[in-house]
Amino acid sequence: MKSTFSKQNYILFLAGLILIGLGYLLMIGGGSEDPNVFNPAIFDTQRITIAPIVCLIGFVAVIFGIMWRPKSTQETSK
Repeated sequence: MKSTFSKQNYILFLAGLILIGLGYLLMIGGGSEDPNVFNPAIFDTQRITIAPIVCLIGFVAVIFGIMWRPKSTQETSK
């Protein structure tokens, strides 16, 4: 019985999930212990720019991992 997904599909899917998790981990922090004190670390480049880009790349990798089909090794000749 042939599986719908190949090994490469699973690798791409897993890589995408890891990138999404890494992006969310990069968003953690920047809060303040005292709610009356503003902490400007919440607006770091890591949290505002890098983390969303990493998450977006992860989501694209997951979609690509689901949709990707390997090229057939058998060519039809006429």
